[in-house]
Amino acid sequence: MRVLIAGGGTGGHIYPALSIAAAIKDKEAAAEFLFVGTAHGMEADLVPRAGYRLQTIQLYGFQRRISLRNIKNVYWTLKSLWDVKKILRGYRPDVVIGTGGYVCGPVVWAAARSGIPTLIQEQNAFPGVTNLILSRIVDVAALGYAEAVPKFAGRKARLVVTGNPVREDLLTEDRETACRHFGFASDIRTLLITGGSQGARSINQAALTLHRYFFGKKDLQILHITGQTDYNDIIHTLNSEGLSANESGSGRIVVPYLHEMPKALAAANLVISRAGAIGLAELTLRGIPAILIPYPHASENHQEINARALESNGAAIMIRDAELTGEGLCAKVQELLDAPDKLRSMAAASTAMGHPNAAKDIADMALELAGRKNS
Repeated sequence: MRVLIAGGGTGGHIYPALSIAAAIKDKEAAAEFLFVGTAHGMEADLVPRAGYRLQTIQLYGFQRRISLRNIKNVYWTLKSLWDVKKILRGYRPDVVIGTGGYVCGPVVWAAARSGIPTLIQEQNAFPGVTNLILSRIVDVAALGYAEAVPKFAGRKARLVVTGNPVREDLLTEDRETACRHFGFASDIRTLLITGGSQGARSINQAALTLHRYFFGKKDLQILHITGQTDYNDIIHTLNSEGLSANESGSGRIVVPYLHEMPKALAAANLVISRAGAIGLAELTLRGIPAILIPYPHASENHQEINARALESNGAAIMIRDAELTGEGLCAKVQELLDAPDKLRSMAAASTAMGHPNAAKDIADMALELAGRKNS
């Protein structure tokens, strides 16, 4: 059985793809996999690191305005369709799965038009334009949120609310081992701050106030993932103010990127983050209370819609990026730390929203589609 998976750009599109591949492999040991992405997306690092073969095409995302870059992108998109058809003829997949990102469009479109069984995975509560278009021709759309269902009304695809697939090791990590990995004490609460795989400047700047406020206090440990862009500035500011980080026993770690996110989530009692769909799926799988600051420029404002889904269920508190201040964030963190019953109720609500079997359910549907082709 040959499986082709298209998705890339950010970790939010790649990690679900890797989770689905692993779930298929568990069910069909002889399955072969080919990932299709670009050389400049995170898939160029993450897919080979996971042990899968990656074939790249030259393709770039469109800007939401008229520009010379968009005119060039029309050419690259048309050329990519030719390249994709060559890949499909050479690899002859039994099923094609798209997990998002601009590379997903031409790959899944060409596969569906060639009669190959196709499945797309929509991660957000408000579907992206590409998946709305693809849902007219693909066989199945696996949805991360029930709130997305009405947006697909009248489409060809069979709609299945599976939740979003996440890495299996998220559930295998235990807090004590994770804390020991970071040099943290397991009997002290840990705050995880992250802006996603690309980082978030507004969160990083507000987090500086948190570092100042909690410096020297022994009741909170901080793990801060800044993203590559802001890392040097954040470290420089902390060092210049005498706020030691990354020193043994300091109770604060600041890093540009972290491959061991399952360990970070296992250690965390509270998370401050953006509201990307896969990040939220990881939080709910672990049942972690969160303060969410949605990325304000996300297409169709989908991150705020994602965040509101958690907030309305009592699993998170949302702060709009435009309303974010260091002082306000500090006050909210301290308020939650002073209310353990509130944190416990948020954790329970978060757990109730988790979908631990999402990857397995999607793998079952992919195997069903492949069987339909081979029958």
